[in-house]
Amino acid sequence: MKKIALFVVACIMPMLPLLAQINPAISAWLQNNSITGTYYISGNTTALPNNILVNCQQIEYSSNWVYINTKGIPAYATGPFLDGNPSQASNQNAIFKLTLNPTPNTGTPSPTTGGNIGQFINGVALFDYRDGVAWNTATNALCGGPGNPPCPGGPGSSMPWNRDAVLAEKPGFDCSKGHPAMGNYHHHQNPSAFKLDLQVISTICNLYDADGLYAINTAQHSPLIGYAADGFPIYGAYAFANTDGTGGIERMKSGYQLRNINVRSHWADNTDVNDGPAVNATYPLGYFREDYEFVPHPTDPTYLDEHNGRFCITPEYPNGIYCYFATVDTNHNSTYPYVVGPTFYGIKNGTKVNAITEPTTVYSPTATNDLQFIASNWIVFPNPASNFIALQFNGLLRNEIHIQLIDIKGRIVRKSAIHAGQTISFLDIQTIHDGIYFIRLIQGDKSITQKINIAH
Repeated sequence: MKKIALFVVACIMPMLPLLAQINPAISAWLQNNSITGTYYISGNTTALPNNILVNCQQIEYSSNWVYINTKGIPAYATGPFLDGNPSQASNQNAIFKLTLNPTPNTGTPSPTTGGNIGQFINGVALFDYRDGVAWNTATNALCGGPGNPPCPGGPGSSMPWNRDAVLAEKPGFDCSKGHPAMGNYHHHQNPSAFKLDLQVISTICNLYDADGLYAINTAQHSPLIGYAADGFPIYGAYAFANTDGTGGIERMKSGYQLRNINVRSHWADNTDVNDGPAVNATYPLGYFREDYEFVPHPTDPTYLDEHNGRFCITPEYPNGIYCYFATVDTNHNSTYPYVVGPTFYGIKNGTKVNAITEPTTVYSPTATNDLQFIASNWIVFPNPASNFIALQFNGLLRNEIHIQLIDIKGRIVRKSAIHAGQTISFLDIQTIHDGIYFIRLIQGDKSITQKINIAH
């Protein structure tokens, strides 16, 4: 069955971990030890099981650190990757260590690097803008990455023109704007489905479910979606207009803009560097990270700083903290530097560890969703329905919702679920008789019901 998804309009010091409200860096992670993931391969519209647990498996914490045990697999399906990427998302079996007491860096900011620079709350890796490809000014050709010769100096070497993955690798992103690097599935950008953007720049969601970690809701403060390697939180693009938590909900804007250049001979600070390729259709503006310049907006608090963040009050941090934001434009398309970067605001001390070597407490999560809140942020479509019924949640789902399709005699004729860290679920109704039915959403001992008409 071909599935078609529609657009849905669905700091002061951080809190210490053992105060009345536990540190959000401990409680924010999505935990799961029973649900396994799925993936798509090109040409097959049925998701295949990968038998790997999704989200995070255990959260442990001490006075100073939180440890995230994760396989690195999201609840939403991964793939397909239509640029010839030979790998699928694979089990990372990782433990990530993040500070509970993030500290601003008062010295020279640390640049972001290739590989993991943070974790989303579902345990999936965050990468920065780069994809490991650069311009070799000696050969006047791309170097690094699959299909190119190595860059002089090898991986991580300093090159004057570094490729932007979000623009250059768009054909290889799946519906959720992610892809794997040697099996390490990650996002360089806001982890929401292409199909839910106001201007759709990738049609891959026309073939596969329009799913992701969350769906943008412009009327609400965006959810806490992850933590950077310096321990500071990451939010979606919408927040309180003012840093003191007032002013309504506004889109947070990147302070970076494309430079007005035709040739690539100097950086934005006017440093003379070896020339990159001319700006043209093959290498358009934005193809390289150095095509951008930072422009301060000191009188507008909705513009972010050079790290892509600001100090502000959020729902999880009522006393204020420095926050990064997953920036998007007015069409909800991702904007550079996307999440974190090109430098960290804080002291980067987060790392991947092989084992936990200090006494810790295991954090046991509790259900946090309000079913009435969920009821006002989900939509059933189409109605009337003929081949399938889709249920799309607008926001971030932190706990599993069970779904039942019930006939007028009260019989359950179809069942499904939307798992934590997903936004969409489908019910196949091709063999269901025409008539009036009811969709029931269930969380714990609470439920809500909506009528739907099936007419083939």
